[in-house]
Amino acid sequence: MVSGDLEERSLPATGVDALLSGLDDEQRVVAKTLLGPVVVLAGAGTGKTRAITHRIAYGVATGVFPPGKVMALTFTSRSAAELRSRLRPLGAGGVSARTFHSAALAQLNFFWPQVVGGDVPRVLEGKARLLGQVAESLKLKVDTASLRDLAAEIEWRKISDLSLDAYVTAAHSSRTMPGSLSIDQVVDLQQGYERIKDERRQLDFEDVLLATAGMIETEPSVAMQVREQYRFFVVDEYQDVSPLQHHLLSLWVGDRRDLCVVGDASQTIYSFAGAQSAFLLSFASAYENSTVVRLEQNYRSTPAVVDTANRLMRGRTGALTLRAAGDEPSRGAEPVVTGYPSESTEARGVAASVARLIADGTRPEDIAVLYRINAQAAALEGALAEAGVTYQIRGSQRFFDLPEVKQAIMSLRAASVSISGEPLFKSVSDVLRSLGWSQSPPEGRGAVRDRWESLNAIMGLAEQLPPRTTFRAFTDELLERQAGQHEPTISAVTLATLHSAKGLEWPTVFLIGLSEGLMPISYATTLDLVDEERRLLYVGVTRARQRLMLSWAETGASRSQVRAPSRFLAELGTRTPDARPDGSR
Repeated sequence: MVSGDLEERSLPATGVDALLSGLDDEQRVVAKTLLGPVVVLAGAGTGKTRAITHRIAYGVATGVFPPGKVMALTFTSRSAAELRSRLRPLGAGGVSARTFHSAALAQLNFFWPQVVGGDVPRVLEGKARLLGQVAESLKLKVDTASLRDLAAEIEWRKISDLSLDAYVTAAHSSRTMPGSLSIDQVVDLQQGYERIKDERRQLDFEDVLLATAGMIETEPSVAMQVREQYRFFVVDEYQDVSPLQHHLLSLWVGDRRDLCVVGDASQTIYSFAGAQSAFLLSFASAYENSTVVRLEQNYRSTPAVVDTANRLMRGRTGALTLRAAGDEPSRGAEPVVTGYPSESTEARGVAASVARLIADGTRPEDIAVLYRINAQAAALEGALAEAGVTYQIRGSQRFFDLPEVKQAIMSLRAASVSISGEPLFKSVSDVLRSLGWSQSPPEGRGAVRDRWESLNAIMGLAEQLPPRTTFRAFTDELLERQAGQHEPTISAVTLATLHSAKGLEWPTVFLIGLSEGLMPISYATTLDLVDEERRLLYVGVTRARQRLMLSWAETGASRSQVRAPSRFLAELGTRTPDARPDGSR
C-alpha cells in the first residue's frame, strides 16, 4: 500500500483528492497502491482504464512517480493514444504510453548504433514476398494463402520465444502446417527466410522485440541505461501478453518490483497469436507480497446483460463475477434469441429490427451487429442497404486514412497557424465549410453523403471539447488521434467481427450467427479452442449496454449446410420465444 509519507510530498490536498473522488473503493485501492507489484483483475466494463490512468496521475501528483520514469504499455496504437489522451488532462502528460513494439523500436534505434554500429536494419512491411522468393529458390509451389499462413507460423514461433528446434517439437504435437507442406519444408522455408533477411540487413516486426531483448541481455550498459530511464511500469490488457513480450518486460523491469499489470482472463481471445493469460493468473505467485485487486463492479451493462455474461463464464479458470451497477427494478430488457431458416433471412430480419429501432429514435451509431468471421458481413451489407440503413464496417478503411479526412486535417492545421481568438466552433466550421461541410446533411446515400459524414465527425470532435480549447490545441488533438487511429463516431450502424469489437461498446448489440460451425467455429475441435470461442462470445455479450439480441440460422450459404443452435445458447439462459426457425411466432 502507499506509504504514509506521501502526504508530505503531495500537491495541495484538493488537487490530489480530486484524482480519487470519482473512483469506487476498489478503483481507489488501485490508484493509491503505487509501490510494489500490483495485479488488477478487471472485468468487462469495470473502469480499468480509469483506474490505471488515475493511478498514474496520482503517482505523479504526489511525487512518487517522476513522469519521465513511468512506462505505460499496451498492445495497440489506438489504446496507447487513448491512454495518452486521458493522462494529459489529469496532469500526467509527460508519462510515456506506448505499445510494446513502439517502446522496443525506440530503444533499438537508440542503442543499435552504439552496440552494433551503423543504422538500424530496415523493418519489413510484410513477410509474404520474401517467403515467396524463398519458396521459388527451394522449388516449392506455395500459393498466396499458404504464404500468409507461413508468415503466421513465423510470427507464432517468434512471439512464443521458440528456437527453430523447439518449434519443430511443438509442430509435431500441436501445429497444423500451411497448405500441403511438411514440417521439414516449413522449417527449410523459415531457415531460408531468416538467411535472406539477414543478408539484406532487414528485420521483421517480431525481430524488433527479439533484438531489443538480446541487447539488454548481453550488454550490461544497455540494461543499466534502460532501467535507469524507466522505473515504474503499468501494463494494460496483460492477458494478451505473449512469452516474448513477457520476456522483454522482465528485462525492462530487472530485479525491481514496481510493476502494475491489468487484465481479464475471460477476455483472452488471441491465444492463436501467442497470448497467454497464464502470466496474468500467476502474477501473484511470481511476485511475492503482491497486491491483488479485483474490479467486478460493472458500469457498462444492465443487470440482465451482466447476468447473461456471468452465466457464460461461470466456473471457468480466472473468471470474475460481475456485479451490475443498476438495481433489480431496472434490470433492463432480457436478451432474446431468434432463429432463422437461413443466413440470408437472418440478415434481412436483423436489418429490419435495426431499421425499426432507428425509426423509433435510436441513433445508428448506438447499434452494432457483431459476427464471427468477415464473410458474414456480405449478407448484412445487402440487407441493410435494402432497408435504407447507413452502416460502416469496422476494420475496413480507417477513418483517418480517408482522403477527405486527410485533406481536412491538413487544412485545419494550416489555418490554426494564422487564426486565433475566435471560438473553436467558428474556426473549425469555417474551414470545414470551405471543404463542403454544411450543418444539414445531403439527401440520400452515396459518395457525397459519405464525405459529409466524415467532415461532420470532425465537427463533432470540436463540439465535444471544452469551450476554451484553442484552435491549435484542437488540431494537435486531431494529429494525436490520427497517429493512434483513435477514430470518432460516425452516424452509422457498426458491423464488426467479435475480435475487432474488443474494447468497444454500444447501447444495442446484435450477435448473429450463433450456430454450431460459426460459434464455436468449425475448426475449434479441442477443449482449449472451444474455450477460446466461449471467451470470444463473452467479449461480444459484454459489448452491450442496454439491449442484446442474439440470433442463429438453420442453414448457411447453401441449403445443404444445416446447422444447429450454438451449444453456448443453452448456457446463456436467454429467453427463446416460441418460434419457427424464421423467428415468426
